[in-house]
Amino acid sequence: MNKKFLSVALAAAVAGSLMTASTVMAEGETVGILMPTQSSERWINDGANMKAQLEEKGYNVELLYAEDDTAMQVNQLETFIGKGVNCLVIAAIDSGVLVNGEAQAAEAGIPIIAYDRLLMDTDAVSYYATFDNKGVGTAIGEYIKTAKDLDNAAEPLTIEFFMGSPDDNNAHMLYAGVMEVLQPYLDNGTLVCKSGRTSFDDTCILRWDQQVAQSNCENILTA
Repeated sequence: MNKKFLSVALAAAVAGSLMTASTVMAEGETVGILMPTQSSERWINDGANMKAQLEEKGYNVELLYAEDDTAMQVNQLETFIGKGVNCLVIAAIDSGVLVNGEAQAAEAGIPIIAYDRLLMDTDAVSYYATFDNKGVGTAIGEYIKTAKDLDNAAEPLTIEFFMGSPDDNNAHMLYAGVMEVLQPYLDNGTLVCKSGRTSFDDTCILRWDQQVAQSNCENILTA
């Protein structure tokens, strides 16, 4: 299943949720979409696919990106609430900083759909549209297992881990899926992590910062 299909499918799930009885969105009403960044093609495609599908169903759509700036996303959320949008779709940078804004939206009667990333510590969310994130991690682990034939490996193989952002619940789930498959091979010595960094806390990269990831990789290779 390719990324484009997943993006379209997830956008369709959001569009479908707006048509349920508990949300009651009418044609011509406005959906405010908050996306985390345009630095990743994935989020550009997700925003574009969702906007296109919602507009096709007759909704007005306002789409904003926050460039991984949490203060900017808070401001965007408050702006949408002030404008009186009829529904919010939020792909959070850091869900913790949005709690107050989400409470304001709930008080104003604006339903919230958490998109891909779970919005934590709030009861203001009406729907959650996401992938099977642990399943994605499991698929990654199974690919490595099969590609390297770990069950029949003649000698130890080295591996290093670079995990997602610690403020994204999905990253924790993906890590759990990867390790569910690979941990037995680390335990029996088939896989060797020479840096010793295998825990999520040791391998996570805040906001998927590419420079941090590159620096970590270079340091590991040098060592």
